[in-house]
Amino acid sequence: MLPHSYTVDSLSQSQDLASAILASTTPSQISATCDSIDSFLHSHTPDQSRHFFCITFPTLICKLFGFDDATSVPPPPSPLKTQHRQSNGWIEVASQPDHLDLSSKIFSLLSPNGILMNSISAVDRHSLVKYVFPVERLPEWVRFMLSNEKDCRVLSDLCPLFNGKVKEESVKGSLCQIQLNIFEYYLFWFAYYPVCKGNCENLDSTSIKGTKKFRLENWAHSIRGFSGSIKREMEQKFDGNLYIRLLYAYLRAFVPIFDLGAHQPYRSSILNYSLKCDGSVIFRAEFLVNIFVHYWLVDNDFSPLPVNACKSFGVSFPFRSVLGETPPTSGLGEVVKLFVKYLNLSSVISMDGFDNAGYSESPGWRVSDSFDSGKLRDVVSVSPSTCSVGSWNSWIQRPLYRFILRTFLFCPVGTSIKNASQVFSVWVSYIEPWATSLDDFVELDEIVNGSSKDLRKQEPKSQASGYSSLWQGYVLSNYLYYSSLFMHFIGFAHKFLHTDPEVIVQMVLKVISLLTSSKELIDLMKNVDTVFHSRQAVSSKSALNSLYRFVPSIREQLQDWEDGLCESDADGSFLHENWNKDLQLFSDGEDGGQQLLQLFILRAEAELQAISGDNLARGLQLIDSLKSKVGYLFGGSAVKPIPISPELRQPQHFRDEIFKPRRVGNQTLANISYKGDWMKRPISDDEVAWLAKLLIWLSGWLNENLGLNNPENNDVGSKWSYVDIPGDAANVSGAMETMKTLVCLIGSWLLMVGTTTTRIMRRHGLRVNLRVLASKKVVTVLLLSVVFSVLKKAFGLFH
Repeated sequence: MLPHSYTVDSLSQSQDLASAILASTTPSQISATCDSIDSFLHSHTPDQSRHFFCITFPTLICKLFGFDDATSVPPPPSPLKTQHRQSNGWIEVASQPDHLDLSSKIFSLLSPNGILMNSISAVDRHSLVKYVFPVERLPEWVRFMLSNEKDCRVLSDLCPLFNGKVKEESVKGSLCQIQLNIFEYYLFWFAYYPVCKGNCENLDSTSIKGTKKFRLENWAHSIRGFSGSIKREMEQKFDGNLYIRLLYAYLRAFVPIFDLGAHQPYRSSILNYSLKCDGSVIFRAEFLVNIFVHYWLVDNDFSPLPVNACKSFGVSFPFRSVLGETPPTSGLGEVVKLFVKYLNLSSVISMDGFDNAGYSESPGWRVSDSFDSGKLRDVVSVSPSTCSVGSWNSWIQRPLYRFILRTFLFCPVGTSIKNASQVFSVWVSYIEPWATSLDDFVELDEIVNGSSKDLRKQEPKSQASGYSSLWQGYVLSNYLYYSSLFMHFIGFAHKFLHTDPEVIVQMVLKVISLLTSSKELIDLMKNVDTVFHSRQAVSSKSALNSLYRFVPSIREQLQDWEDGLCESDADGSFLHENWNKDLQLFSDGEDGGQQLLQLFILRAEAELQAISGDNLARGLQLIDSLKSKVGYLFGGSAVKPIPISPELRQPQHFRDEIFKPRRVGNQTLANISYKGDWMKRPISDDEVAWLAKLLIWLSGWLNENLGLNNPENNDVGSKWSYVDIPGDAANVSGAMETMKTLVCLIGSWLLMVGTTTTRIMRRHGLRVNLRVLASKKVVTVLLLSVVFSVLKKAFGLFH
């Protein structure tokens, strides 16, 4: 038991540190406070550090990420002031280009092998401190589940992230809360940081434009750190983005992609244990992957978990009516790309160092219906040397697919496509794993470790190459990324072609170039599409027979991954409602990939030629490249060439030629020379001449007397007429007076209806045109009706 003086001393020092953290806003103050925290943790045992994590650590998290204290929520600031207010979060301050020393200081404090993480591990080992994480900061689908008592009980079974963390609230009794240890509590806030930042930046942008945000979260106003932050370019150097450096350091330290026994970065950290202890390395890796998946990829998805898993637990998510067509949080492209690219390194290493026969042929590559968190641990226990082969890919397949698809489907029209282009980059990186190598992380590794030798000295050098048969298993397990998702992207390209034609064309060309980079890849995609649409039978081609066993898995993935998502739910529909029941990339119908791409090329060509400028020649070169790639993908000439004059044509003239009607009635447009009043056009052969002249005269007389020839813009001169009834008017009595009153009432009503109709026609420029009744078809129908009526009455007289 600790002496009382030590307890009081650590308590008072923790309180003083909390006050110092709250007062630290300038770089010099933040740097001094970091030194004080480092000194305190070095001089106190885990038991003495308990006061630090109870009192000081929550305050430190608030200042690191720019959060307000939950106990004092200020009112939301006015939109006129938010755009000028700077963020005071330490990470934001340290990420500025002129504060590199401060960035290194904070990184050293928060790094996986730093004193703070070592202290967290020591205190968590004794379970000295537990936190309750705020429900309103959890992913949206989790917040909905916690609001239902029945769903609370199965949350820990449905999602391994919350296994053992859902506790019944002692005060209210009916609701649940999330209890976390220190390490989990910190990483929950760490994962929530970019989500909150993206939400608040969207809120600011919509406030400045004066438009209403699609989803306003009441609790977002308590995050004062992001409301007025200045957006930096996402393509900035890694050394200026402290959050990216920390993310990569945590992934390197806690999520292994190599042999766990042979490669453990940050070996000096006490957070790294061998598999012979308690398997905490695997548990911690699973926790990190799960928390980033659910905060960044799933979050506001109305189908957050596999459909079969929900059915097995009897859980149904009524989120679709609440979340609707809500796109994922914007601004996550950079962190998601690093996260996905790092996890895909496990597939790269497996292709370089191991035979993938088991990976490609075994049905084990399919996504587990219950998100079995023990899958990876079972693999490790059997064969530690291959624990990471293909393992992480199955964890992110479904959530990443829906994240990309929801971005393409629900990106609001009229907004910037910057976020969609970042998500597009994530997609391209994922479907081209053979272009990923360890060299892609050299820059980050040098910044984090000071040298790139740590990552590469124990592993053979990996050279990025093109597609080969070794990647067949990867493509088959992710076939929807290459087929169905590409079709949805074509719909997105059609929808946003008018925003920036050249950029959209470059994006489509990028994907087409990737798909056509290898003849083996094209043949594999076409063979899978062939067996998908054919009944299972013995074929002369052994390659097709070997692919039949993958069809049920692909069909199941198609229905599960696109659950509730279809083009008919989004603006600019090109596909049918039952889209997620079939593959259409190589279909010959109007919804097939070739037809949609041909339409896109025609539209893109028209848009680029309508824009006069220096970029026209480059744009037409992109169109030519796209035509050749599409022709190579589908075989033959996919798009017929359109002769283009070398001179720049007028944009309006070009568009008029495209949309000008080719025929009017029974005559071609070239044979029509009359351009006057359409009602007084020359009499045609399908009209009764004398009746047409009569109806034209009658229509003109009505239009003249009703004032329809001069449409008015307003009704300033028109006023309702009224009659003053004398005060000594007698009451209506008698049958004749009652009849007169009724007739006047009906006449007044008819007059009012006629006056209102005339006023509406005059306001909208409508005129009476009875000439349509002079058509020989109409006259024939009327004559037959009259003859039939006369004959019916005539035969009725004889009976």
